[in-house]
Amino acid sequence: MSNLQRDMMKSRLPPMCPNPRFPKPSDRGFRRQTDYNPLMWDEFFAEKKDVETKQGKFRVYLSAPTEPGAPLLVLLHGGGFSALSWAHFSSEVTKLIHCQCLAIDIRGHGDTYTEEEDDLSAERLATDVGDVMHAMYGESAPPIILMGHSMGGAICVHAANMFVLPSLIGVVVIDVVEGTALEALASMQSFLRSRPSTFKSIQHAIEWCVRSGQVRNVESARVSMPGQIINIETKQLATNELPLKVDDSSEEKLEFKHPNAIAEDAESGDTAGASVEDDPASNSPTTTAAPSLRKYAWRIDLSKSEKYWEGWFSGLSQKFLDIHVPKLLLLAGIDNLDRALTVGQMQGKFQLQVLARCGHAVHEDRPHEVAEVLATYLIRNRFAQPTADGQFLRHMPAC
Repeated sequence: MSNLQRDMMKSRLPPMCPNPRFPKPSDRGFRRQTDYNPLMWDEFFAEKKDVETKQGKFRVYLSAPTEPGAPLLVLLHGGGFSALSWAHFSSEVTKLIHCQCLAIDIRGHGDTYTEEEDDLSAERLATDVGDVMHAMYGESAPPIILMGHSMGGAICVHAANMFVLPSLIGVVVIDVVEGTALEALASMQSFLRSRPSTFKSIQHAIEWCVRSGQVRNVESARVSMPGQIINIETKQLATNELPLKVDDSSEEKLEFKHPNAIAEDAESGDTAGASVEDDPASNSPTTTAAPSLRKYAWRIDLSKSEKYWEGWFSGLSQKFLDIHVPKLLLLAGIDNLDRALTVGQMQGKFQLQVLARCGHAVHEDRPHEVAEVLATYLIRNRFAQPTADGQFLRHMPAC
């Protein structure tokens, strides 16, 4: 068929519909709106208590009681975090096995208030754990699995070596290794200075937490971040201001300029003003100083605890290996293992599990998988029984 014939035949066809224009991700009306509104603690825990000891008042959060004889998971958070960082993990693990979770706000963090808030030595924090358990259960404590993340993991190791928990049957440490921890201390002050010092609102603090990469799971950040900041005027923990009034919700978006910030899809074109005020030395978003931008600050100034950092991690690997109960080490990367732990793992002295594609806050980034790993560990050691509907992927020890 010649070109002339094709043209003639096309002229007899009805006109074609114009190509539909689908919105692009960069179009303002098409942008995915991420929910940064905070979540309440009681969506994940059944009860909160203030436990009185000789040192002061310790805030604990508990999941619902389970069958008699089931283990108690005592959860210790990392430096600067709070007990609410375990919220999603607690909700997930109690669906898989019969156990009860008890998350503690460590001294100087969250809603815990003691006489010597600045005493964050390893021995003092480990003793605090024993004091809280004794105040709650006396001599009839249930079987205890001690589980901690980062600084909290180090405190677990110290507490196990100090024998402050007579009913201890297992220790779980998340993403803390002596060698890499001690190496990281040299840059810790620089990292702390790079964080915003104040936030305009709770939502903006949650948004910073996610977009900076501190926590990669927005649902976890929504419940854990309010436990890390206080109202500058009232000195109250942000968690105590929840639920927020409708007027407190802000649709203003946060514009990040931090070189390490994690960009979210389809939000890079947002030109709204930054909502976090920072120190001049910070690479975080810059704003014009105004009282309204300085509503929340960090609950604890971690930079002042520097004198205790080395004590948390020095000799940690050998102390971990010396613990006589079954041990689980959960890491975000196999490269974090030091020589002592590598040899110990080859000798079968502890179980090692590595979860890829997550940040330092492993239990917040991937709470369900961490719950599956822990459930497998507890069932394999006959410490716990699966629930009736506790169908899950069994994780074998692996790198």
